[in-house]
Amino acid sequence: MKDQKLRIAIQKGGRLHDKSIDLLRSCGIKVENYHSKLLSASSNFPLEVLFLRDDDIPGCVADGVADIGIVGQNVLAESSKQVIEHLELGFGKCRLSIAVPRSMAFEKISDLNGLKIATSYPTILQNFLDKNQIDAELHEIAGSVEIAPSIGLADAIFDIVSTGSTLATNGLKEVHSVMQSEAVLIRGNTISAEATTLLDKICFRIKSVQQASNNKYILLNAPNEHLDAICDILPGMNSPTIMPLAKPGWSSVHSVVNEDQFWDIIDALRDKGAEGILIVPIEKMFV
Repeated sequence: MKDQKLRIAIQKGGRLHDKSIDLLRSCGIKVENYHSKLLSASSNFPLEVLFLRDDDIPGCVADGVADIGIVGQNVLAESSKQVIEHLELGFGKCRLSIAVPRSMAFEKISDLNGLKIATSYPTILQNFLDKNQIDAELHEIAGSVEIAPSIGLADAIFDIVSTGSTLATNGLKEVHSVMQSEAVLIRGNTISAEATTLLDKICFRIKSVQQASNNKYILLNAPNEHLDAICDILPGMNSPTIMPLAKPGWSSVHSVVNEDQFWDIIDALRDKGAEGILIVPIEKMFV
């Protein structure tokens, strides 16, 4: 590892670029002047950031030019490079799906037999077709895949879908989801011991940010006769913090609530007499 620094490769543009920079910032890592550079160093952490096209990131990490990288699982699967998927990052979520014109009848996967399918992901698509014993013709194009059926280039497409709005705009319907994808942190197979130590530090920070984003800090006032029931609702990381209030017979209860269970828990707390419920965002969370 050069100068005892960890080198990470991220997109120089595209849908994962801003989220990758935001993640580093949330981890307390400052990256300066990255808009005009292909390589930028952090001012407060031994990290160099290499900005590349997303298709080049897996190969760069596999070849040891970068120690780690942030890339979509879809790009990783398409590249077939020998790298290790180290950590799911929770952003950049999408799916790779097959879509056909709305006017086309489609009931099962075998209906793809004999069709011409346009895609920017021929490796993933061919593996899917082979697995399902489907004989279809692939037409590889670099971009604007969704217009292929309307201009007579293909009968169907295989592409990234996030909301489905682009498909609808181009008169297409999603008929089969092949792969779910999100951004992941990847590492090479020959990463040094020094780089591994720095990687562990970054992953610790990332996990604390992820924990914080999935949880909220909750404070409430509760009648003492209902504390046991409220504690059952609010287990927290170990158990809720309880402090007596100046008002006799009442206590202040502090805990952590998972985002997915938030509204159900609030309703249950109110049923048990909880008042003055306050929800506070958590910036970092270490468990």
